[in-house]
Amino acid sequence: MKRTFVALALALSAPLAFAQTQGVTKDKITVGSLLDLSGPLAGFGKQLRNGMILRAEELNEQGGVNGRKLDLVIEDDGYDPRKAVLGAQKLVNQDKIFAMVGHLGTAPNMAAMPIQFEKNVINYFPITAAREMYEPFHRLKYAFAATYYDQIRHAAPQLVKEKGAKKVCTVYQDDEFGLEVLRGAEAGLKTIGVDLAEKTTYKRGATDFSSQVARMKAAGCDFVVLGTVIRETIGVIGESRKTGFNPTFLGSSAAYTELIHKLGGKAMDGLYATMTVQIPYLDDADQPLRFWANKYKTRFNEDPSVFSVYGYLAVDTFIRAVGKAGPSLTTDSFVKAMDTMTIPRDIFGSAEMTFGPKKRLGSNAARLSQIQDGRWKVISAYYQD
Repeated sequence: MKRTFVALALALSAPLAFAQTQGVTKDKITVGSLLDLSGPLAGFGKQLRNGMILRAEELNEQGGVNGRKLDLVIEDDGYDPRKAVLGAQKLVNQDKIFAMVGHLGTAPNMAAMPIQFEKNVINYFPITAAREMYEPFHRLKYAFAATYYDQIRHAAPQLVKEKGAKKVCTVYQDDEFGLEVLRGAEAGLKTIGVDLAEKTTYKRGATDFSSQVARMKAAGCDFVVLGTVIRETIGVIGESRKTGFNPTFLGSSAAYTELIHKLGGKAMDGLYATMTVQIPYLDDADQPLRFWANKYKTRFNEDPSVFSVYGYLAVDTFIRAVGKAGPSLTTDSFVKAMDTMTIPRDIFGSAEMTFGPKKRLGSNAARLSQIQDGRWKVISAYYQD
């Protein structure tokens, strides 16, 4: 009788164990995201949200994945780590999310991840190119973005050689982001025996770059690595053009946005930047990309951006992994699926991504794009190890 009771108890506990997988029911998977919808990156956050919504709606209209529809819960953290903590607590403990998908920003991610991991909640494809998104190793971390360090490490020496540059300089934001660009430049240039001739910094929020430009011009720089984002990229290049200083400018994917040429105008022509997915212009020559861009425009009444693509792809690849994990979705089955996951190239030009038991960054590949006649054009194959 004791053996019969134990067997019966185990049989009854099997569906209970499945039901205990947070965020997964018979017909729904609840996922969350923390985005800046009211702070300094609100423009990016709203574009990410739209891209995520578009892919979730497509899936749900098709009946879901393995019979489950996707319930997407988005909270505004204002790009503030303190608000990210509160948002993560709500999503994890109240909304009971299965995974955090496409969380924007390094510092907010760093603040939220401990709360997620305590409840076995996956951090999937955060929108930041920081190495902390996959290092140190954690089984619940999955990153897609080639790091700023690797982007510049690969691209800088190749472009310096191509341009025949004699003096390479850098201007970078005085924080961890800027330092990663600097470190990547130093590491890459070392492979071709080149040192930085001038290094100059600025504080986050700076609007005047006259002294930095003057220093680089005085040093005779003919190539400048930019550890800058949007406003700062426009400010440095605009000031340089005014003073007749016209080196080759190379930025990271932080500067790869249509806002550079929309806000900076003709002066931005010639800027190079590393990138991983293409900006989807409505009149793109590639028909699938053009179709997607116009579908997005119809749905949201605005042009898509590279951040719209990031959001769309974060949800799309998550759906692929859920499909591979099978009907009995648990955190463990998701991780097992990701351990053998290959995500092929897509219509946005992404590099192939692979994951494994100890590999949590899909790809460290990036390629070059340049602003030509007021729009970004891809000009190189992928750089990678």
